[in-house]
Amino acid sequence: MAGHSHWARIKHKKGVLDARRGRLWSKLARNIIVAARTGGGDPDQNLALRYAIDKAKAANMPKDTIENAIKKGTGDIAGATYEAVSYEGYGPGGVAVLCECLTDNRNRTAPEIKKTFERHGGNLGAAGCVGWLFNSRGIITVSAAEVSEDRLVEVALESGAEDYRMAGDLWEITCEPAAFEPLRRALTNAGIAIQSAELSKIPKTTVTLDAEEGRKMLALMESLEEHDDVQNVYANFDIPESVMDAVK
Repeated sequence: MAGHSHWARIKHKKGVLDARRGRLWSKLARNIIVAARTGGGDPDQNLALRYAIDKAKAANMPKDTIENAIKKGTGDIAGATYEAVSYEGYGPGGVAVLCECLTDNRNRTAPEIKKTFERHGGNLGAAGCVGWLFNSRGIITVSAAEVSEDRLVEVALESGAEDYRMAGDLWEITCEPAAFEPLRRALTNAGIAIQSAELSKIPKTTVTLDAEEGRKMLALMESLEEHDDVQNVYANFDIPESVMDAVK
C-alpha cells in the first residue's frame, strides 16, 4: 500500500471524510472561491471551477452553499481573499510531505503548520525540498465489480490513460493532467460509473515505515488535514499490509 491510494484508502476505512464533513465543506468552498476568482464564475468556461464544484457535489455540499462560494469568488458578495501556498517538509522516518493550503493569512498559517510537523516527529523544510519527489497526475477510480478488465482497458488506454491497477475493490486509473478531462469524459460516455476523479500528486519513490513510525505518520497526516487552511496533503510513505494491524 503506497502513495496516494494508500492514504486515500486509510481515510475511507476510518470514515475521516464523513466525520469531518463540516470542515470538508469549508475547505471545498475555499477552493471554489479561488477558482472563481481566478478564472471566472462559469464552470463551462473554467475547468478549475468545474472540478471544484464536482468535488463539492461529491461531498454532498448544498447547492446554495456552492452558489454563494462562486459569488464570493466573482465578487458579487463579500468574502475573504485566499491565496494558494505550499509547505514542504519531512515526517517520521524521513517521509516527504507536501501540504497545499489556501489561506487568508500566511503569517498565521506558516507557524501553525510548522508546529504540527514538529508535534508529530517531523520538521518543516525549505520551499522545493520535496516537491520534486512528486508527479502531477489525474487519478480516476471505478468499481471493479461494475466493469471487466478487458472493457476498462479498451476504453481507458485508448482515451489517454497512462496506467491502471487494482486497488482494493476499485480500478485505479492514472493519466497525465492534460488527458484527465478527455479520459473522464470517455469513461462516462462508455457507461462506466466513476467513483472518484481528481488531479493529484503521486510520489516517485516511497519510504517503508514500521508500525511505530506508521502510527506517527498517520497522526501527522490527520493533524495536517484537520487544519482549516489545508486543502491537500501528499506523502511518500508505505506501510506494508503485514504491519497495518499494529498501526491501527
